[in-house]
Amino acid sequence: MKRGKRISIIGAGSVGSTVAFSLVMQGTVHEILLRDSKPDIAWGKALDMSQAAAVIRGHTKVRVAEKPQDMAESDIVVIAAGCPRKPGMSREDLLLINAETVRSISREIKEHCANSIVIVITNPLDAMTYVALRETGFDRRQVMGMAGLLDSSRMAGFIYEKLGYGSGQIRATVLGGHGDTMVPMHRYSTIAGVPITDLLKREEIDEIVRRTQRGGAEIVGYLQTGSAYYAPAIATAMMCEAILRDSKQIYSCALRLEGEYGCHDIVTGIPAVLGANGVEKLIEVTMNEDERTLFDQSVRGITRMIDKLIEKKFY
Repeated sequence: MKRGKRISIIGAGSVGSTVAFSLVMQGTVHEILLRDSKPDIAWGKALDMSQAAAVIRGHTKVRVAEKPQDMAESDIVVIAAGCPRKPGMSREDLLLINAETVRSISREIKEHCANSIVIVITNPLDAMTYVALRETGFDRRQVMGMAGLLDSSRMAGFIYEKLGYGSGQIRATVLGGHGDTMVPMHRYSTIAGVPITDLLKREEIDEIVRRTQRGGAEIVGYLQTGSAYYAPAIATAMMCEAILRDSKQIYSCALRLEGEYGCHDIVTGIPAVLGANGVEKLIEVTMNEDERTLFDQSVRGITRMIDKLIEKKFY
């Protein structure tokens, strides 16, 4: 008998549990497994979500993976475990703390989920995706970070806030690392096909770019005790759906580059086609001189984080 689609989510905190709930509401997945250092919390959330599925007459089962081997045969494994960012913290502040967590998780995935596609959410996103790739040894098309889709959506939200019209018709593009040096590509951002440069003044676009780069920190500043989770979760769920449905959607993801954009053995955000095999195609977009300068600056920031892991004898 053919098994239904299965997704394991490691880390049942705000982000991980909201990813699970979003997938339950989509109804694409047959089974969701939650794995967390606090199994009782995971079981409580699993029961609650299973009952939510019953409310909408859905078929998704949610249960807990109490042992790593319970995640075997997962189509996708989502890494959402780690310390969240707090006010005053940069993503780099989380580097060494979360690198240990992701390393341990990646070794479990390597042993028990060798054929799974891996989506990393843990910050600092690009460096953690690099750790997952190194520890699993998986093909680069099998491991990706959720970032660009989130950052692009934040930019689209800020464009709508500035314009006051065009909701649902805004398409924004963000490249580079998931941090303050990300590169919002306003030349590739449109409303119903109309470039935002035809609708907004340069100073308005500059404000949107700055706000996009600081989008996560703005939310952390308001929440005080945690970071964003609704938008990261739904962005992750959309990536999962594209893979499970083999829909060949183009989303910006954190991927390891091997010559693309002139970069080697570095993880950063670029557009990619997602399908049944994970990353079906990496897409290289044309950049002008200014965009290329900003992209290179972003890559250097990620390189510094990876160099820090090497300096601390992590690798």
